[in-house]
Amino acid sequence: MTIESASRKLVKEFKSRRTLRTGSLITTVFGDAIAPRGGTVWLGSLIKVMGDFGINERLVRTSVFRLAQDGWLQSSQIGRRSYYSLTANGRERFEDATELIYGEPGSDWDGQWCLVLLAGLDAGQKDIVRKELSWLGYAALSTNVVAHPTPKITGLDNALRRLGIADELVIMSGQTIRNEAAMRKLAQDSWNLDDIDAGYASFIQGFHPLIAAYGKDANVSLKTAFMVRTLLIQEYRKVLLRDPQLPAELLPDGWNGRAAYRLCKNLYQAVYKQADAYLTETLETADGPLPPVSSEFMRRFGGLE
Repeated sequence: MTIESASRKLVKEFKSRRTLRTGSLITTVFGDAIAPRGGTVWLGSLIKVMGDFGINERLVRTSVFRLAQDGWLQSSQIGRRSYYSLTANGRERFEDATELIYGEPGSDWDGQWCLVLLAGLDAGQKDIVRKELSWLGYAALSTNVVAHPTPKITGLDNALRRLGIADELVIMSGQTIRNEAAMRKLAQDSWNLDDIDAGYASFIQGFHPLIAAYGKDANVSLKTAFMVRTLLIQEYRKVLLRDPQLPAELLPDGWNGRAAYRLCKNLYQAVYKQADAYLTETLETADGPLPPVSSEFMRRFGGLE
C-alpha cells in the first residue's frame, strides 16, 4: 500500500462517520497549523481547506461562528472578507494544549501529589472546577478533592484565574507513603485508564498503515501531507486530552500511550514540511500567505528536522 492509497483510505473513513465534528477539526487546524503561523486566517481560504475533508461551506461558517461565541476566536472585517484569529483566552488554552500534544510524556515522579480542595464552593461551582481541571488531567478523588501527581502549575493557575476563583481555593501537596497497589487501583478507577488505553490502541491501529507505507514510499502530495497531519493530530488529540499523563508508577502494564506518542512523532516528522508547503499555497491572511512558522513550532516532538 502506498502513502497516497493509505491516506485516501484514512480520509474516506473519516468522511464516512455519521457525525463529523466540524468545530473540533477546525480547532485542530487552528492549533496545529494557523496558531504557529501568526494565528489569523481568511475565512474563505479556511473554507477551501476544510473542503478537503468533505466539510461544506455552511458547516464551516456555522462552526467558526460558534467558536467565536464560545470565546475561542474573534473576527475582523476588511472589505467583504472576514478574518478570524484566536482570542487571548483561546491562545492561552491552545498554548496549554500544545504543551501536552507535542511534548514527550514525562517519566520522572517524586511521589508528590497536587491536591485542590473544593470545600467552600457550592455544588454548581464544584462541577465547573472539576470540568475545567479535567482538561488538565485532574480527577476527583472525593467530593471535595481533585488531584494530579505531575501537575503543570502554570496551567492550573491559568484555569483558576479564568474561573475567577484563584484566591478561593486551597492547593496543597501530599505524598503516598504506603499501599502503592491500592493507589494504582485508585488511579485506574479515577481516570478510567482502561478506556484511555483502548483509545490509544485504536489510534495506533488506524495510523500504523500510514507510517509503514511512508517508510516504503516517501512521495506524498502536499495536500495529502496536510490531510494526514491534520487527521493525525485530530485523532491523537482526542485521546491525549483525556489522558492525565500519569507517571509510569501509576499506569497499568502494557500502557499504549508511549507507543502512540512515538507513532505520532514519527509520522508528523515525515509529513510536516509538505503540509506546511500546502498551507503556504492555500491559506491567506490580509497581507498574503501565512507568515513562516514560529521557533516554538520547530521544537514540537523534541525538535523537528
